[in-house]
Amino acid sequence: MPPAAVSRPPAPRPPALMVQGTCSNAGKSILAAAFCRIFLQDGLRVAPFKAQNMALNSCVTPDGLEMGRAQAVQAAACRLDPDVRMNPVLLKPCSDVGSQVIVMGRPVGVMRVRQYVDYKPRARDAAFAAYDSLAAEHDVMVIEGAGSPAEINLKAHDIVNMAMARHAGARVLLVGDIDRGGVFAALVGTMELLDGWERDLVAGYLLNKFRGDASLLDPALDFMRERTGRPVLGVVPHLRDLGLPEEDSVTFKEGLPGLRDGGVEGEGGGDALDIVLVDLPHISNFTDVDALRGEPDVRLRVARVPADLAGSAGPGGRYPDAVILPGSKNTTGDLRALRASGMAGELARLARDPDGPVVAGICAGLQMLGLSVADPLGLEGGGREQGLGLLPVRTELAAEKTLRRTAGVHPHSGLPVAGYEIRHGITVGEEGGGAGDAGDPEDARVFLLREDGGALGWSVGTGPRERVWGTSLHGVFDADGFRRHFLDGLRARRGLAPLGRVVAPYSLDPALDRLADAVRAAVDMDAIYGMLGLARA
Repeated sequence: MPPAAVSRPPAPRPPALMVQGTCSNAGKSILAAAFCRIFLQDGLRVAPFKAQNMALNSCVTPDGLEMGRAQAVQAAACRLDPDVRMNPVLLKPCSDVGSQVIVMGRPVGVMRVRQYVDYKPRARDAAFAAYDSLAAEHDVMVIEGAGSPAEINLKAHDIVNMAMARHAGARVLLVGDIDRGGVFAALVGTMELLDGWERDLVAGYLLNKFRGDASLLDPALDFMRERTGRPVLGVVPHLRDLGLPEEDSVTFKEGLPGLRDGGVEGEGGGDALDIVLVDLPHISNFTDVDALRGEPDVRLRVARVPADLAGSAGPGGRYPDAVILPGSKNTTGDLRALRASGMAGELARLARDPDGPVVAGICAGLQMLGLSVADPLGLEGGGREQGLGLLPVRTELAAEKTLRRTAGVHPHSGLPVAGYEIRHGITVGEEGGGAGDAGDPEDARVFLLREDGGALGWSVGTGPRERVWGTSLHGVFDADGFRRHFLDGLRARRGLAPLGRVVAPYSLDPALDRLADAVRAAVDMDAIYGMLGLARA
């Protein structure tokens, strides 16, 4: 007979700090990243976690699984590779009433709200199991909540806020955005709406995005302790231009520093390159342009209506130097929206003009620039939509989602590129082109080549004449050499001398150190370590 199994008590969970907020976009993701880097700097093995993330910005892990971009940034703060256990449930809205549900890195279906509520017990089990597995490998965990823990219509089936805090035994910091106004009412109101056991998990508050003299807040901070029995443990200043990716489309729609609607702003004077990012109703992975934001000769702005595609001199002035069509979670729907707004016609006009801008598309942007997008399985509503006709390619959405990290090369320059692919679309080039007014059919070229020789993108023209191009590779601009080659090509078209060297290497690490330094200076870290039962190095 085999020996009887020996029952062992479960390993104790490590201490956990959880960052919750009074609302969305209070700064939870950035503050969680800051604590990750602080704990790492202090010699601890730390990992991030968010049970459920609703976002359109995602990335691919080394093992080919999909997770939220915010947790990938937090993993970088810990100097860890992204691990799908850090974000076991990802919701990617593809309409006003439905989202693609991704569990442990793989899509399990598109669900409406009530369908997902029914599915949530399975999502909760996956999230809790992922947390336990990840936590067992680390000294301390940094957990991010979602929205507000006081959304009383959601509390019964919560898996990401207080239910997660209770499972992890976490100490909760409640974050309020003081820049919006009403932060003390939001904090007190949140505490009033929490159940007793939930309030017991809250250790204190952080005021985020403060501008001015923090000493003026002293009477309010005293009031908060007297009224709620919890201290304000830090007043974090408004940190602009950190150089870190934004988490989701909420922040993008409200406007990003250095990324403005319509008119051009930024550094670089009259010689700055005017690069325009087209907004889409279901925009995703707009972080693909983050590396451009750090370049000293670039001014980046957002276009939401056709008039925004005018150059820096306004209507009648010169064209932008480049227009970028980003990713989307509903390609066919966003194509219809571009037509309805007049943006599609304006993009086609710009592409036809020999003096017009370079037009580039990334992932869904590539698909939209093509001849057609077909959705036979109804993944995004079904049907076939005519593309903008600027590239000789056709796309069909397939059931199997492509998820992989990818390296390749730009054949004309020989420069390497790397990033990841996240797509249902299968895009193929057409023999003989058919790119309409974008260029002669014979000008169609493979723009990027995957390491295995497969096409990663197509262009009309080659070399300096690559006027219209698209790629399925997210992160294409992260490659320093290729990014500078692209920008110097734009400079040459303007008659400007190329810079010829990488002047702004793209790396998150220095930005994460700056973030950690600012938060460490603003927060009572002795109190944080004390509540976690950790001794400071």
